[in-house]
Amino acid sequence: MKITEIIFASHNAGKIAEIRQMLEPLGISVKSAADMQLPDVEETGTTFAENSLLKSQTIAEAVRIPCIADDSGLCVDALDGAPGIYSARYAPNRDFDKGMDKLLAEMAQSPNKSRNAHFTCVVSLAYPDGNYQLFEGRVDGTIAAEKMSGAQGFGYDPLFIPDGYDISFAQMDKAEKNKISHRGRAMKKFKEYLSSL
Repeated sequence: MKITEIIFASHNAGKIAEIRQMLEPLGISVKSAADMQLPDVEETGTTFAENSLLKSQTIAEAVRIPCIADDSGLCVDALDGAPGIYSARYAPNRDFDKGMDKLLAEMAQSPNKSRNAHFTCVVSLAYPDGNYQLFEGRVDGTIAAEKMSGAQGFGYDPLFIPDGYDISFAQMDKAEKNKISHRGRAMKKFKEYLSSL
């Protein structure tokens, strides 16, 4: 069954813009949970996959339209994988500027001096009948010693330098970031799935 309309279970303007940029060229109309004034789904899962699926299944069942959701986060080796699934809530009042300061302060206190980190994203597609698909993407990199200026990106992007680069996600143009990012990699698998329908 070809998908022409999809709901994206998100209120995050940065993520919504990225997903639209990736899917609209495929002829898929993207409406967000924010557009439809749907409430946030509480993330009570213990993994990225569980949280992603909770969101997409809840909304697909409610609106009877296929729904995609993602759960993603930054996993820092020096912090034993934190903030991980709590990345958004880790930032005080979802203020990522404060969240980045907190992250750097906690890394400075950690006995593990590794700066290695990775972003993980799991995109889920849920159908109103209960069927679903999962697509995972990951990008490895390091945490910068301080926030790197750059007008692009959102969240922890000013701190994350992907392997093979000397600039942060916040300094990359959107098209370049989408090619290599965790969300970009998960969405590439999702788009390949759509093409197979």
